[in-house]
Amino acid sequence: MFTGKSILVTGGTGSFGHAFIERMLTEYSPKRVIVYSRDEFKQFLMQNEIKAKFGDRAKPMRYFIGDVRDGDRLRRACEGVDYIVHAAALKQVPACEYNPLEAIKTNIDGATNVINAALDCGVTRVVALSTDKAVNPINLYGGTKLVSDKLFIAANSYAGSRNVRFSVVRYGNVAGSRGSVIPFFQNLIDQGAKSLPITDTRMTRFWISLDQGVDLVIKAMQEARGGETFISKIPSFKITDLAEAMLPGCGIDEIGIREGEKLHEIMITSDDSMTTYEYEKHFIIYPHFTWWGKEKVIPGGELVEQGFEYSSGKNRQWMDVEELREKLSKMEIH
Repeated sequence: MFTGKSILVTGGTGSFGHAFIERMLTEYSPKRVIVYSRDEFKQFLMQNEIKAKFGDRAKPMRYFIGDVRDGDRLRRACEGVDYIVHAAALKQVPACEYNPLEAIKTNIDGATNVINAALDCGVTRVVALSTDKAVNPINLYGGTKLVSDKLFIAANSYAGSRNVRFSVVRYGNVAGSRGSVIPFFQNLIDQGAKSLPITDTRMTRFWISLDQGVDLVIKAMQEARGGETFISKIPSFKITDLAEAMLPGCGIDEIGIREGEKLHEIMITSDDSMTTYEYEKHFIIYPHFTWWGKEKVIPGGELVEQGFEYSSGKNRQWMDVEELREKLSKMEIH
């Protein structure tokens, strides 16, 4: 479905943007792939990297300097665009807590601008990246992403006669991505650390790779009928096991949970179970609106039991130390 199409990725210089764009250039023949972001230096580095890696296959690449806060610039960038992947956000929890109005401008106002640009420019598919922190949010970042998710889902109800579908993809911190715990631990290990700091020894997290994140976005692009929230079925791990896998025999310094941090990642709440369907490799939370009917349920899934919750602490799949070590050995950690 991507061959001959124009795709715009907001926040395209980030970890996800790199992986998604490389997939587009490797497996498809898009007409244009537009990176829309506000950091010209990151775009410069990315442009050189993509050219060096893909040569002539990099010809569809376009680089637009712009901020999702700027609706006029975003609308101009979306002219002739078929699909949008919305990955731009202020994501650092402490930064959002200290700069709440900035988080609102990017994560909420920016989402509104993406929706309006898609409606005005004839875009046919929009997939917005979400986060576990949008589920029962306890920090401002999570709160803004919850609002963003609601905006994208509701956008389907006022698309009118336009041929556009809005959907959401939700996952937690990507393993090895910038700002995640793995490069943080690795940096300490490289400096000669004999123990690693852990906020709480009971903490668990989901494990998802960048490739799995890209797979889920592509699935949403291909299958969404409008209003779905897609969630991968992925394994959990204990933070203490990750520390042991990265630094065998290490000491643990329990430093206390940080503000806005949760013990476990939650992707689906028990309240969402009434509209959640389970598929072979993923879950879908369907919208609960009068404009949405059960005839729009994608075939192949079954409604989960009422009260079902999908949490890293109550998962059916777990990775032990050896499995974590094997995964880490195949990763390029920066």
